[in-house]
Amino acid sequence: MGKRIMLFVLTNILVMTTIVIVWSIITTFTDIGGSFQTGEPGIGIDFVALGVFSLIVGFAGSFISLAMSRWIAKMMMKVKVLDPNGQLTAQERDVVEKVHRFSRAAGLRHMPQVGIYPSPEVNAFATGPSKKRSLVAVSQGLLNSMDDDAVEGVIAHEVAHVSNGDMVTMTLLQGVVNTFVVFFSRIVAILVSRLVRSELQWIVQIAAIIVFQILFSILGSMVVSAYSRHREFHADRGGGDLAGNDKMAHALRSLKSYANRAQAKNYTDDSAVQTMKINGKGGMAKFFSTHPDLDERIARLERR
Repeated sequence: MGKRIMLFVLTNILVMTTIVIVWSIITTFTDIGGSFQTGEPGIGIDFVALGVFSLIVGFAGSFISLAMSRWIAKMMMKVKVLDPNGQLTAQERDVVEKVHRFSRAAGLRHMPQVGIYPSPEVNAFATGPSKKRSLVAVSQGLLNSMDDDAVEGVIAHEVAHVSNGDMVTMTLLQGVVNTFVVFFSRIVAILVSRLVRSELQWIVQIAAIIVFQILFSILGSMVVSAYSRHREFHADRGGGDLAGNDKMAHALRSLKSYANRAQAKNYTDDSAVQTMKINGKGGMAKFFSTHPDLDERIARLERR
């Protein structure tokens, strides 16, 4: 889930920032939007108008990101979508059959698209704007490194994400976070712009909006990451229900073993470990991790 969340959050920030920049420029030169746009000294902020504006922009950015999620994932990860009715290798056919079997067991009416992407990392992800238009993709490195039971556990976990509607839930949460980001970044920007001469206020306000929106978006990602960690536990339980707790726990142990081997080799580029969020770092880094500690995830499955 970590890869799809990072793609989603990054796309969301870029879309939302673009919307705000364009809107700020338009309203600055056309004097549309009221006092909260101009920020002129002595004029109060229209909190109702600002709240409505923040709500529209916040959820617009989030839902646009959701609508683009499957397309962006395919493009950035170079996913090869597997046609179940086409010519497939034995390995590709096996992946498709596993995804479809778990999808039917999860009660999904529409089978997700299935893909494999060319990466040596041991990883997989699920994404898409809805259960009807979802994608489950696994890396070639995962298929080459894991045994059949572990692959089943990973795929069951990703199908559980689709079945749980995690991307839609994450979108709603991101929309709420975005709303607060837009709202407070503009208030702070207005206050900052009033510290300079009136002829410079408009440019200072636009610059401040961009800076504080990016800053608050980064802080807001801590909330999204915390919720993502919660959803990982839920998807582990779903994966255990679909493939069996033993296979789900075995998959997590295999991921841990791979991470330990990767770190033991002292890779200068540990992106494979980073994308799985299983690097075990402490301090502030754990607050931005989309995945909880693997040992805790395994322990929870074993307690079931």
